[in-house]
Amino acid sequence: MVFLPQEVIARKRDGHTLSNDEIAAFIAGFAKGSVSHAQAAALAMAVYFKDMSMPERVALTLAMRDSGEVLDWSDLEGPVADKHSTGGVGDNVSLMLAPILAAMGIYVPMISGRGLGHTGGTLDKFDAIPGYQTQPDNYLFRQVVRQAGCAIIGQTADLAPADKALYAIRDVTGTVESIALITASILSKKLAAGLGALVLDVKTGSGAFMPTLERSRALAQSLVEVANGAGLKTGALITDMNEPLASAAGNGLEVRNAVDFLTGRHQDPRLREVTLSLCATVAEMTGVAATVDAGRMLAESALNSGRATERFGIMVHALGGPGDFIDNIDSHLAVAPIIRDVFADEPGAVSAIDTRGVGMAVVALGGGRTMPTDNIDHRVGFDRLAGLGAMLDSNTPIARIHAADEDSAADAEARVKAAYTQGGELTPHELIPDSVPHTTAQEV
Repeated sequence: MVFLPQEVIARKRDGHTLSNDEIAAFIAGFAKGSVSHAQAAALAMAVYFKDMSMPERVALTLAMRDSGEVLDWSDLEGPVADKHSTGGVGDNVSLMLAPILAAMGIYVPMISGRGLGHTGGTLDKFDAIPGYQTQPDNYLFRQVVRQAGCAIIGQTADLAPADKALYAIRDVTGTVESIALITASILSKKLAAGLGALVLDVKTGSGAFMPTLERSRALAQSLVEVANGAGLKTGALITDMNEPLASAAGNGLEVRNAVDFLTGRHQDPRLREVTLSLCATVAEMTGVAATVDAGRMLAESALNSGRATERFGIMVHALGGPGDFIDNIDSHLAVAPIIRDVFADEPGAVSAIDTRGVGMAVVALGGGRTMPTDNIDHRVGFDRLAGLGAMLDSNTPIARIHAADEDSAADAEARVKAAYTQGGELTPHELIPDSVPHTTAQEV
């Protein structure tokens, strides 16, 4: 029978459940060009309003995975795993997690993205390192994973190309927020990466795309159920984003913060807890550790011994960065011409932070994009960011600003001051309020 995409659109528009074959044919046609962008946009809007069942989400994820190449790491001698974060401010966990896992004997072929909205992107952080290649060919990617145990790169044109095209459509049609479409978008890339296990860091709070715990739980549950249903062992932690995770926000500044973390010069306590908890979860899922607690001990050993730092340095150099990046970071990371403290107008304790506002202040400095074609200034952002409960006074600033010029510095200063509330009652936020454990992965 001849496949007609408009019939699939109409069935979803009317609230019917699509079959695996209908979804597969639609995505295959979209990838080949026989389904138009207008038809894909129509289906996305129908899904936004009528949603998808879990089996439909699995079918959509697998169809988008199969629109391109699927990597195979069976030649490696250890487990292969990765982490995905739904995005936050000061969230540089990947920079530490990948080398920690590598030092534990877990291979991490991490395919990351760029900043979206107020959130920072892992690839934008690595672009701050001179010479680092975020878009290597598959030969170099595989070589670095084998040599360093980890490689953090961007999505190639061959991996889940239908997702890349569909996301661009969702971005301009008001359908980004659909949990069904978010789920398929995230997981199709991870499945195409050929992983054996995946841990998800689903953010919640004022700096998250899902600001309420209820919405964050719904997304985490969808991701875990669909990933396991598609054959990928996956678990999730829901973590707090009611304040920046690291004390730095901005690409080069978060790289410096990560290197300080790995070397032990400075470790933000909340950042350390989230990073090690995610590593411990991966260790248990891959069988490297019998329990999460045992995985935590292995992760702490990999970090404290310096083995993770060594892996990070090998990865950076193998992907084109300086061989002495860790030891001589000051000579390799560019510095903004204006660096100064931002003080509150009155003394008082921090009772609330609009974390999204902090992220948008980084964007306004030039550390993020307002248009996809914008260039990023990797020098700018904030460090020494105050956390919830911190007492601000004439000696303790809200943050230290790094800016390219006085005008952008003044604008960002006003923005970050507006993002901080002092006085009033401090509402405590649990750092890891919930989790969704993995189940036995079985393709459906």
